[in-house]
Amino acid sequence: MEPAIEIAERGYAVASIVAHKWAAAVPELKDQPGFASTFMPRGRAPEVSELVRFPGHAKTLRKLAEQGPRAYYEGEIAERIAAFSRECGGALTADDLRNYRADWVEPIGKDYRGYTVHEIPPNGQGIAALIALGILEQFDVKELTVDNVESQHLQIEAMKLAFADVYRYVADPRSMEVTPEQMLDPAYLASRARLIDHKRATQFDFGMPKAGGMIYMSVADERGMMVSFIQSNYMGFGSGIVVPDTGISMQNRGCGFSMDPASPNVVEGGKRPFHTIIPAFLTQQVDGQQEAVVSFGVMGGDMQPQGHLQSIVRMLDYGQQPQAACDAPRWKVNRDFTIDIESTLDTRTAEARPHDQVRRRSLHGFRLGPVHLEARSQRSGPRLCGRERQPPRRSGGRLLNVLRG
Repeated sequence: MEPAIEIAERGYAVASIVAHKWAAAVPELKDQPGFASTFMPRGRAPEVSELVRFPGHAKTLRKLAEQGPRAYYEGEIAERIAAFSRECGGALTADDLRNYRADWVEPIGKDYRGYTVHEIPPNGQGIAALIALGILEQFDVKELTVDNVESQHLQIEAMKLAFADVYRYVADPRSMEVTPEQMLDPAYLASRARLIDHKRATQFDFGMPKAGGMIYMSVADERGMMVSFIQSNYMGFGSGIVVPDTGISMQNRGCGFSMDPASPNVVEGGKRPFHTIIPAFLTQQVDGQQEAVVSFGVMGGDMQPQGHLQSIVRMLDYGQQPQAACDAPRWKVNRDFTIDIESTLDTRTAEARPHDQVRRRSLHGFRLGPVHLEARSQRSGPRLCGRERQPPRRSGGRLLNVLRG
């Protein structure tokens, strides 16, 4: 914990895109309890390269280092969180924190072009990437040029079909009407693929499967051990409510619930909402064992499964190296099924989609989240790292390393 404690106490210079996002959040969150004292120490958002210190964060991190992680859920820290929740009219109690237990889940997977893509299961949205890959598998994408209009069209339509099902069915697994296995059934995905019109964009409805703020980190060591990790308070600063003098900013994941009583994702006590954070892996069977080949992830809400899909297609269908897949222009299907495309994407992609509302967006400020990849080309090396380009979709520049195992 020492490096994090040191940075919180010593301070860190704010990057340009972080300063931009920070300032954009202030008008909405400045009156939230505890926000201004923590994130507006000079009465405003910090400027580019301004040094920002977080003494409250450092104090809490030091206490966790000394007492262990349970100190967050029991004892003084938990009591302060619960007391502040009561003070602000919230429903969170000390018992809620004390009784919390993380779920250890089995990833769900989909075979694609000789590899297996692994995602976090529902209540997360990782299944959207697997559905889209299962639909794309019905087409010979590799025979199309990598940035060909037809290739982009098939990927976008597959993603729209996937989201139509995900937004309808994915929720806390205990409340879902169908299982992930049913949503990934090969015959069902083949039937969904047949709905794609090669000549025009389509507005899809959900199907009927047969009944039966954020950071991402990808690391690998010299032995090939990989970790795919993601964390987010959601929507930048989460709820904007900060427990005074602790640096604890309360998350906003309840935003993923529905208020529709007929929805499997309707808000209920003790239930997990639909959420967006989905670290991922790519494996390949070698000598009868599944071995990790790529650890990867994307930041940026519902862009995450779309970034997964586009990166996997580029690497497995078109043989691109991780850095090339990271640098490539992207598109994004929005919640209302309009399409955003980066200004560097072939203009013919937009022109060929007369039945979709398509917006061309510049790279800066466009939430087509950065992709991070740790890839191993064969057992024991070499390994390739792919990271965001310059200019960035987020802070940080380009990184391409070849690490010898």
